[in-house]
Amino acid sequence: MSSSGHPFRAYTPAAYTFPLPEGHRFPAYKYAGVRDRLSGVLPVLDTPALPWADAGRVHDPLWLRRWRRGEVTAQEERAFGLPWSPGVVERARRAAGGSLAALHDALRVGWGANLAGGTHHAFRDRAEGFCLVNDAAILTRIALDDGLASRVAVIDLDVHQGNGTASLLAAESRAFTLSIHGERNYPFRKEASSLDLGLGDGVTDHEYLEVLRHHALPALDTFRPDLLIYLAGVDVLAGDRFGRFALTLDGVQERNRTVLTWARTAGVPVVTVTAGGYNRDHALTVEAHASVVLDGLDVFAHGW
Repeated sequence: MSSSGHPFRAYTPAAYTFPLPEGHRFPAYKYAGVRDRLSGVLPVLDTPALPWADAGRVHDPLWLRRWRRGEVTAQEERAFGLPWSPGVVERARRAAGGSLAALHDALRVGWGANLAGGTHHAFRDRAEGFCLVNDAAILTRIALDDGLASRVAVIDLDVHQGNGTASLLAAESRAFTLSIHGERNYPFRKEASSLDLGLGDGVTDHEYLEVLRHHALPALDTFRPDLLIYLAGVDVLAGDRFGRFALTLDGVQERNRTVLTWARTAGVPVVTVTAGGYNRDHALTVEAHASVVLDGLDVFAHGW
């Protein structure tokens, strides 16, 4: 039990940095920003390293070995969107390790939080869109294979479709992948999730929450998972460089509380990961990412 009277904590890879060219669009600033925003709210721990054997449950081990050794083509590096370095590979491993630690917290106390992760564009042997290892798919595989859960749902509310997750879990009947995303946004070639809810540009709070409440949550009710992995992307906010939606911070917080309240009411442990957020207003990106943890405490800490 923490000094704040509840058992919850969060994990961050903020201490694990890697070299970036000047002006690169990867929002490295937000990880330390979210850590600092939540300091004193709950314990924030450094992420452990994901065992490479666990990454190999969904990724080609030979492909992983090439990335670890730096045997990467220029084309692969371009698709990844980040220059290869030992640091960027270790950072990906640490970000996914935080998700795994959060999984064990969720199974222990009902909710676990990683202040990174949501790397949903990683395929079995392909890195895309800043995503090298797919933590949602890895967690799903671990939970099912190790008997930690019998039915796992991934609700992906990043503005971009979780194409890698959909591909990696397509053949697994005990997994349900649900994505609400921009239909005209990246990735321009979509994969087939269990349920895809593609929306047009300029979506507002009201429109988004209607889709969440009247289409997404009923689908979760029907599937009846006993573990939920929630990608709480904040690139749905108005002003995001890559988003095209028009949600407000209030709308994102209402979205979070809606999903988390569903999980608590259904008695389903939930893991929250941050996924994307690239707002022109850096402070808004940080506050929005922190909000899923603050909302989680509101929903789950009552009664501890």
